[in-house]
Amino acid sequence: MADLRFWRGKAVKCTLSKIERFIGFFVMWYIYILQSLNNNRFYTGYTSDMNKRVSRHNSGGNLSTRSGRPWKLVYFEKYPNKIDAMRRERQIKKYKGGSAFKKLIKHAWVAE
Repeated sequence: MADLRFWRGKAVKCTLSKIERFIGFFVMWYIYILQSLNNNRFYTGYTSDMNKRVSRHNSGGNLSTRSGRPWKLVYFEKYPNKIDAMRRERQIKKYKGGSAFKKLIKHAWVAE
């Protein structure tokens, strides 16, 4: 069964990727760094809904961060599209805790 959406008065058969591209024009994306209050480790990710994502990490909804709960948001950046956010996340992950990562965290300010 086709998923039909209406755009400019016409029915359009949509795939998820087309819908995601369309929504991407209206949604801001974020890269974020969390710090575990349990073991002081860091986790870097990207999302379009920061509050929901951090809550999911803290509720144990993400297997890779479950053991580090609770998590605290220590840094984030805002991007106009998913591709830019993904690229920046990859760049930060390549820092691997080196001096560039430490500098990023040191100068970060996130309101509690």
